[in-house]
Amino acid sequence: MSATRIKLRVNPIMCVAHGLCAEMFPERITLDEWGFPIIDPTPITPDLEEHARRAAEACPTVALLLEREQVPHR
Repeated sequence: MSATRIKLRVNPIMCVAHGLCAEMFPERITLDEWGFPIIDPTPITPDLEEHARRAAEACPTVALLLEREQVPHR
């Protein structure tokens, strides 16, 4: 059996550096010197999941993605 965790990912081809994601989810997203997102690779905790989802939904170019990944139990 495995657990599920959520991570954020940015599609660098789609991103045009609006910066909205960092404004909406500063807990895990910062911007580089050109305005492109730098995403903290730490899995999203349940208390931050809704914030992450809102940031992904608000991305004007659909470059910010939420991904569920299976994590095997040890």
